[in-house]
Amino acid sequence: MTEFRTARLTRLSLTGFRNYTTLTLPLTAKLVAFVGPNGAGKTNILEAISFLTAGRGLRRAALADVARKDGDGSWSVAATVLLDGMETKIGTGLAAGTPGRKVRIDGEDVRGSESLLDYVRVLWLVPSMDGLFTGPASDRRRFLDRLTLAIDPAHGRRVGDFENALRQRNRLLDQGGSDAFLTALELQVAELGTAVSIARSETVGLLTQMIADQAAQDLPFPHAAVSLEGAFEAETIGLSASDREDAYRQMLKDGRARDRAAGRTLNGPHLSDLKVQHAAKSMPAAQSSTGEQKALLIGLILAHAELTAKVSGMTPVLLLDEIAAHLDPNRRAALFGKLDTLGGQVFMTGTDEALFEALPGDAEVFEIKDNGSRLLRGVTAP
Repeated sequence: MTEFRTARLTRLSLTGFRNYTTLTLPLTAKLVAFVGPNGAGKTNILEAISFLTAGRGLRRAALADVARKDGDGSWSVAATVLLDGMETKIGTGLAAGTPGRKVRIDGEDVRGSESLLDYVRVLWLVPSMDGLFTGPASDRRRFLDRLTLAIDPAHGRRVGDFENALRQRNRLLDQGGSDAFLTALELQVAELGTAVSIARSETVGLLTQMIADQAAQDLPFPHAAVSLEGAFEAETIGLSASDREDAYRQMLKDGRARDRAAGRTLNGPHLSDLKVQHAAKSMPAAQSSTGEQKALLIGLILAHAELTAKVSGMTPVLLLDEIAAHLDPNRRAALFGKLDTLGGQVFMTGTDEALFEALPGDAEVFEIKDNGSRLLRGVTAP
């Protein structure tokens, strides 16, 4: 994948973030591991990196909750990104007493975190996602939306606008709004909802093709079959975008009485689900073993990383929290080998340095302890 642009963090600085008063990490390697005891703050470093892209970070935490507990309520994450041979300083954070996080690029304030996608794309796999296939559909929609955002920077704002329009419609139904107001609002809901559904469907289609291409690579991870399912998709399958909008508007109009009684909108892309199957066994992922579900997730993330590079032209930064703990040595070695060939930068965590013995020789391993770091392995190690 070396034909793609590669964004690499060469320096990371945290201030007032979670358990860190300050932390600065000079970075030189493509593959980086953070090791140390539970509670040392390894995942906090990954979360900090996840704020260097659009969205709410890998924990989806409230911004105020990210600030150090004994601090003044502010926090910041800054990084130097090397892209196309040029270094760019990007940063984000929260100023005490102000709403919303601020974003800066080379010292200049910019509007919206989507601007960060021009410099770095960040994907992650964390233990909280282990129950993705057995959990509620809302978790899988959010997962799919994040996958879509990595290849379509406008998707996040589109989803937010759609959800806001739905809330306004529900409120208007509850308050007995006029038909004229409802019609105007439903036009907006239909346009945004259709665009959201089409973007998700395109991501699923592209991901399906990438998984098929990956099947020839003989990786020790099962391949997933993915599809987008829901009443809205079933009722609008084969329709053009404009016809889908018309059909959705009619659904909304016809369902006003039912939705008013329910207190919510009962049909639309906000209820769709990402269905995942273990392809070789033709079995729903939710019915697979815990180990198979983890392996399916890893395979999906690897396929999506390749898809992101192919569509955006930029290899993503991967954050893999506790990725090696539940893999046997052969799968760990295969995973590290695949990550190395992806071309992008990868940050991993684990409790034991031995879990990362199979990393390539030019990888870096940092020990995280006592709110600080120590380089155990790497080109600048003593």
